[in-house]
Amino acid sequence: MDEERQSIINRLNRIEGQIKGIRKMIEEEQNCSEILIQVAAVKAAVNKVGTLVFQTHFRRCLESAVKGEQDFAFVDDAMKMLAKYID
Repeated sequence: MDEERQSIINRLNRIEGQIKGIRKMIEEEQNCSEILIQVAAVKAAVNKVGTLVFQTHFRRCLESAVKGEQDFAFVDDAMKMLAKYID
């Protein structure tokens, strides 16, 4: 498994732990503002994972196009994917 993929998996594991922590906070009826802080942290972490996935995909497609293994039409597909991610 390459380093980029392992980094993403590690981030997802941390997010999973954060989600379990939020569930526990809710079960224990902890302070709402503290829960919302944790929810915001999870949202930021998930956004970072999405960005990393996009960057990795785009980089690999670009490398293939430069090598002549793929044409540059992938750019349009990548932009559509990015628009879905941003929305």
